Amino acid sequence: MQLPVRLLQVAFGGSQASDRQMEYSQKFADVNYVGDGQTYHTLDIYLPKEKKDVYPVVIHIYGSAWFNNNGKGAADLNTICAALLDAGYAVVTPNHRASTDALYPAQIHDIKAVIRFVRGEAEKYHFDTSFIATSCFSSGGHLASLAAVTTGLKTYTLGDDVIDLEGSLGAYTSESSLVNAACDWSGPVDLQNMDCGEAMKMPKSPEEVMIGVPMQGNENKYALLSPITFVNAKNPPIHIFHGTKDNVVPVCQGERFYEALKGAGAQCECLIVPEGGHGFNMYSRENLQRMIDFFAKADYQENSQIDKLMKNMLIEISIKSKLNILLSLK
Repeated sequence: MQLPVRLLQVAFGGSQASDRQMEYSQKFADVNYVGDGQTYHTLDIYLPKEKKDVYPVVIHIYGSAWFNNNGKGAADLNTICAALLDAGYAVVTPNHRASTDALYPAQIHDIKAVIRFVRGEAEKYHFDTSFIATSCFSSGGHLASLAAVTTGLKTYTLGDDVIDLEGSLGAYTSESSLVNAACDWSGPVDLQNMDCGEAMKMPKSPEEVMIGVPMQGNENKYALLSPITFVNAKNPPIHIFHGTKDNVVPVCQGERFYEALKGAGAQCECLIVPEGGHGFNMYSRENLQRMIDFFAKADYQENSQIDKLMKNMLIEISIKSKLNILLSLK
């Protein structure tokens, strides 16, 4: 069943109301990241107004309960994306296949292809690939979080079910799909337990449409759809934003994700927004600034680790060189 796009944006895509507008120096529209000519494999790229040689990157994924394959033009552009551009990040907004186009894991294969594309086309689009993060809303939060917690995983086995988490789409299959941080805005992360709180009811749940089978008797398939399954101490930093009045994805989803990440020893932060709905009352300037500060901290930590590794390598090279000189004098 293909629901009307406007209904999807209102019910699952959250509020687009904002007191700011996107400002950018350059936009690259409808870039195909797979090379197959399909609209659902296109993305838009926005570069900040302040021109630099390269920009850190945030890939922002729209919400639609996975029903929409062409939502990049309404991907929180004047809220989350505007704040990211103002802070100096290049913003990439991709389309992905809807659950009615292809069953899971097609959608995460698309997002992993986007990440590899960003690395492969870095020079052309002025991307600084030392920091690539994912951001999102609603079902986009699911995909952004899933990309983060499955960083480095090609496949995963649960019981008799094996899932390919990487795919082989596009021209840049040799590039890494690693992400350095993620912000999850109101995403479903534990698809086996969507009834953990009050939420919108549908005759057939969006996750069932995406999996293609009911949960009863297929629990492992739903677990493999859930970012919470892949949580571990090596996950990149993740920030969760969720509203207490969310009637589409209940707030317990965000709370469970935070507790799982914290329990695993992963670096994480969480803001439960009082009176926050499914997009409504979520995008205050304070909350958006908190996202920016979180990404800045993650970027600093990532580059500090790289600097430390480089310093250690130089020290090791220096020691080896001195030893070789001493040995040659004997």
